[in-house]
Formats: sequence, structure tokens, C-alpha cells
Amino acid sequence: MSTKSPECWANDAQAHAVRVEMSADRSLLLPHEDFAFAELNREGKVQTLRLVFAMHEVLVRGHSLRRIETAMQRSELSFLSALSANQRSLIPDGQPVILEIAVVEAKDAEKRDGEIKNEEFVRWRNQR
Repeated sequence: MSTKSPECWANDAQAHAVRVEMSADRSLLLPHEDFAFAELNREGKVQTLRLVFAMHEVLVRGHSLRRIETAMQRSELSFLSALSANQRSLIPDGQPVILEIAVVEAKDAEKRDGEIKNEEFVRWRNQR
């Protein structure tokens, strides 16, 4: 039995892209050179991290997301994935925990004028 805690993110100083894993069957590679900006907000106990790239917007909900934001700032973020409910309890306090990830194409992001809406997370969850 492995004693290593599950990981929902990773950083690599030599990464050239971020692999966003939406499910076991679907992932997306987003080049660091296409990164435009990030925005971190708190909604009650949950944080929302918005990562905007040239053609996609990645919306991450979770806890302790500042380290992920910093890894992206340094162009070292290499992997993002949401944790299942049973994996979340294995993460030590203070470590990043990703509850949900949604990816929106740029044309869809423009329609909503940059606001993060819960409906997108619901739509993403229903597509899984």
C-alpha cells in the first residue's frame, strides 16, 4: 500500500505546458507561452483560481490554491487534476486541494465578460 498522498497539481522548472486533466479520458495541454493572467478569489471557504490562456480559460475551485498560482507565475506549473472525494481527506492541511476544474474555450469566455459562474461547473460536471 502506498503512503504517498494523491497529487492534484505538480510543478516542474522545465515545464513548457500545463496538462489539465478533466477526466481519466480527457486532458488538455496548454503552453506556458499562451498564458495571459491569473486571478485568485475567495468565495466563503472555497477559493477560485482563474487561469487565462490565449484560447482557453481554466477555472479551478479548491483550497490553498495560492501555491498553484505561484507555480503558474513562475511558469513551473505542469499538471492540474481534481481530486475525488475519498482522496481529499488524504491531503495534509495547508496543501492545495482541487475540488473542481472547468475549461472554457476563449469564445465562450468572451461571452461571459470574464465572470466565473457556477453554471459552468455544473455543465462540466454533467458532461463527465
